[in-house]
Amino acid sequence: MTETGPPTYLSPAPNGGLYWGPLVEGRLVQRYKRFLADVELADGRLVTAHTANTGRMLGCSEPGRPVWLSVHDRPGRKYPLSLEMIAMPTALVGVNTMVPNRLVARAFAEGVVDALGGPVKVETEVAVGHSRLDLRLTTADNAVIMVEVKNCTLAEDGAAYFPDAVTARGAKHLDELAALAASGARAVIFILVQRADADRFSPADHLDPEWGRRLRAALQAGVEIWPYRADLSLTQITLGPRLPVVIP
Repeated sequence: MTETGPPTYLSPAPNGGLYWGPLVEGRLVQRYKRFLADVELADGRLVTAHTANTGRMLGCSEPGRPVWLSVHDRPGRKYPLSLEMIAMPTALVGVNTMVPNRLVARAFAEGVVDALGGPVKVETEVAVGHSRLDLRLTTADNAVIMVEVKNCTLAEDGAAYFPDAVTARGAKHLDELAALAASGARAVIFILVQRADADRFSPADHLDPEWGRRLRAALQAGVEIWPYRADLSLTQITLGPRLPVVIP
């Protein structure tokens, strides 16, 4: 792919990836009210950035850590900067929960996801019952796969965990996937681990035991779980390797 100038935020990158740039560097002062973060920029200015993450960002929101922000110049936007990444001791961590759906959808469309072995048709925000799931995939032989994508930022001792806080909505999605699988449909929960220091995935039973229980029930019903690690840099994000699942 030939680039003609500086990439805009989340523009297409080769191999199913996305370009970040250009990003603004700073240091995290505090994250608060779920959707806001105060950041000190390199020139000393204190700015408030939007944080597209409803979780606790447990283990990746320590004050003083280097962070990177995307710039949005849409007229009328209250906070033109958005928090994208934070540097932890062993990895960059992507904290924007809007990124996984776009990255995973593009990776599926371009055939980068090795679990399927080729490109598929991708539809987003698909109505299922009284709710919506993130993706509907249609393969070359017209098989349909329903996918819910989750962003994972918590890792401890090499293990990635989801969720990082109690999520009733996440439990509901598991029930919807389980109902689809029980009816004979193919259903997948796709976990995108946005940090490079994880080599396996487990449900965070210590933080949300109910989600872990619903996950196990969904797997018994036939739901598939696909955890993949993202490869992050300050210029782009791409889909990395599939991680093994460890469920005690």
